[in-house]
Amino acid sequence: MADESRSAVTTVDLDALEARLAEVEAYLHIDEARGRVGELEQASAAPGFWDDADAARAHMAELAQVKGDVALVDGARERLSDARAALELAEEMGEQDGAEFVAEAAEAAAELTHSIDEMELSSWFTGEFDHGSAILSIKPGQGGLEAQDWTFMLFKMYMKYCARRGWKVTVNDCPAAEVIGIDRATITVEGKDAFGMLRAEAGVHRLVRISPTDAKKRRQTTFAGVEVIPVLPDDIQIEVAPDDIRVDVYHASGPGGQGVNTTDSAVRVTHIPTGIVVTCQNERSQIQNKAACMQILKARLYELELQKRADTLDEIRGPKTEIGFGNQIRSYVLYPYQMVKDLRCGVETSNVDGVLEDGDLDPFIIGYHRWATEQAE
Repeated sequence: MADESRSAVTTVDLDALEARLAEVEAYLHIDEARGRVGELEQASAAPGFWDDADAARAHMAELAQVKGDVALVDGARERLSDARAALELAEEMGEQDGAEFVAEAAEAAAELTHSIDEMELSSWFTGEFDHGSAILSIKPGQGGLEAQDWTFMLFKMYMKYCARRGWKVTVNDCPAAEVIGIDRATITVEGKDAFGMLRAEAGVHRLVRISPTDAKKRRQTTFAGVEVIPVLPDDIQIEVAPDDIRVDVYHASGPGGQGVNTTDSAVRVTHIPTGIVVTCQNERSQIQNKAACMQILKARLYELELQKRADTLDEIRGPKTEIGFGNQIRSYVLYPYQMVKDLRCGVETSNVDGVLEDGDLDPFIIGYHRWATEQAE
């Protein structure tokens, strides 16, 4: 049975949802998109289409994106129609006999609301790389051993969130710390709007809890920093001179200290001119790990070039700050009360386990992007 909040859906609610849907359709230029689908499908069926493989792949990627936008809107329109039909039947049958149709209308309205939220969110992503994949890195800040444990907690949170989103994750680097937690973590996230979504997480994250390593069980405040940069498309070329890098290899290890293998497969690449260091140990061969390192290194060098041109990191990951007091974007309080609060947009929840254990980050990420969009207007 639907809960009370869902069963309260009315015609006025559906009218409001239809208005929001119309705004999304206008932004996505759905009528034009339908025509574009036909053009792209016709072109893809032409003889010799795959002669230029790179151009064909770009063409098919555009077709998939446009078809996806049309399908989302068509699905939303269908749910709106279902909700209106169910509500009309409920009104005709009366309160007692129409309860089942009221619940059906509420369920369709809830699904419609979620779809519109997703489409609105995607419409806010206007950056060059927002709709593409991302590289997310976490490193401990102030707090000593506790910060390394906090880094591992955030790593698990983001893994859960990516799973909820259906994104593919590659763990590039996640070495265990000597006592507790991990030294750092770097993951590559592939999926629709991954960079646009995850850039909301860039910044300092603060944890307040009873220390698990303190025999006196005192309250401890610890920090970890999250960096998010885009995976560069193939058409953006970043040249790295062989003489500018140093490559070191060593034994790979994972969280908890278990050896991944007994060979020197892990790779550390140091870019000598800038001092940027990238490590990868997820793959079982040096060649694969070096390739992953170079992808991340090029993304960071591109970011650095943008910084030089614009004299700011705001376009990619936000301003660089010390990972400590006064710079946090979000606080996670486990003691003396339970609360997760984003200090930028004000979104908060007392369901700490839902955030940390289940990766329920959408309210914070969507809340941040809504706030950022309003601030830019």
